[in-house]
Amino acid sequence: MRVLLAGASGALGIPLLRRLLAAGHDVCGTSRSSAGAGRIEAAGGSALILDVLARDTFLRAVRGRRFDAVIHELTSLSKAPLRHRDMRATNRLRDLGTTHLLEAAHETGARRFLTQSIVFGYGYRDHGSEPLTEESPFGVPAGNAFDEHLEAMVSAERQTLTAAGIEGVVLRYGLLYGADAETIAAMLRRRALPIVRHGGEIPFVHHDDAAAATVAALGQGSPGRVYNVVDDTPATFREYADAMADARGLPRPLTVPAWVLAAAAPYGTSLFSGISMRVANARARRELAWSPRFPAVVDGVSGGTNPPFSGGR
Repeated sequence: MRVLLAGASGALGIPLLRRLLAAGHDVCGTSRSSAGAGRIEAAGGSALILDVLARDTFLRAVRGRRFDAVIHELTSLSKAPLRHRDMRATNRLRDLGTTHLLEAAHETGARRFLTQSIVFGYGYRDHGSEPLTEESPFGVPAGNAFDEHLEAMVSAERQTLTAAGIEGVVLRYGLLYGADAETIAAMLRRRALPIVRHGGEIPFVHHDDAAAATVAALGQGSPGRVYNVVDDTPATFREYADAMADARGLPRPLTVPAWVLAAAAPYGTSLFSGISMRVANARARRELAWSPRFPAVVDGVSGGTNPPFSGGR
């Protein structure tokens, strides 16, 4: 296929670009910077330097081009979000960015449209031990600071699944890791990654596994379908950080009470102390013929590598 990959220079974009090319697809990737365009071209794709949020300029840039599919992997996360405001640019990309990308799909003749979502849309809370499936309630407001993030996820998914003339597919990724390995290792080395004492289990997925599932969904995903893309073994953030420390011979992170971190990092603290969920990946396994190469974070931190972390714009 001829694919327009929005966010191709990002943490997930680069491994996805490489897998798409290896599968024989012709990929044009977007980035806001010349440095990002350079990463795209070095990986073997063609590049467009543009801002998807600048609607008119963006549509002029793609006018006259023809694509079979558009893949939305845009984020604006150059580092881990600590405060709720750190997520707002990404929320805008999920909302307005999706709108503009769907316009581009219509402009360029693309019928297939894949969009990035995330399992935290099931709710930033303790879900107990029952695994969540794609049929579980998603994006239900809770009357707290997380509602703006849920609203953006719902907007991206709803637009993708209801757009006229579009074969929309949604991928709900777990917490992505792998591309940030060097950053996490540097923080552990400086003892600058404190961990809350009691954190819940959350679903992870390695960037390479997420990229593999996305390529599979491009060819095999059913229109109007949602897929959970997570590994097989939920883990606490402490287990992830400890596994990273052990794999690299670094000191394990310090443990502190949640209230110590909450003032400086309310979003991050709530994410890693207030959420616990198990998420089923059975549909992706069955319908996409996909399974994670790294079934748990302990496997991924010791056996997986990625380019340095960067945001997806």
